[in-house]
Amino acid sequence: MDRRIGKFDPAWNPTGMLEVSSFSRRYPRYIETYLQACWQSVQSALKEYGVACKLNLVERSMSVSTTKKTRDPYIIVKARDLLRLLSRSVPAPQAIKILKDDMTYDIINIRKLVPKKERFVRRRQRLVGPGFSTLKALETLTNCYILVQGNTVAAMGSIRGLKKVRRIVGYIESTSWDPLAIINAEYNW
Repeated sequence: MDRRIGKFDPAWNPTGMLEVSSFSRRYPRYIETYLQACWQSVQSALKEYGVACKLNLVERSMSVSTTKKTRDPYIIVKARDLLRLLSRSVPAPQAIKILKDDMTYDIINIRKLVPKKERFVRRRQRLVGPGFSTLKALETLTNCYILVQGNTVAAMGSIRGLKKVRRIVGYIESTSWDPLAIINAEYNW
């Protein structure tokens, strides 16, 4: 049985959207200059799908909304996901990939897995590894993009890859085992 989701065909919805849907998201001040620099690429990527976007520098917010040219009803949810990833400091070229049908994301709160702050900092550093080696091995194994920042891990990829990322990150954060041993065990499983 083939469970692949087919690519959306605009002929399925020739009249477009009946109502305007919109989402907005605030972003931290430290990424404001980066967002200004990359906003043109975000706008052009969303314009291909018929979605309008706006960067409000006064309120420090980003918003997306459907237009009369929007055909795919689910693209507004994907555009909302794009805003969430951009506000979490995922680079724009990588975040734009979320608009593809076969791509999804997961935000894993790793702070909840470790009660003590000192132990959390050490385990987060073990997750990253010396020279990002553990993170690169995890990305290679799962075919997912992974960004560790603050108390969370943002991952983008296929659903199967994200399940592996969530499981391995959980093991690394909740145990004192060597991260590469956990990744090897997962790879051979």
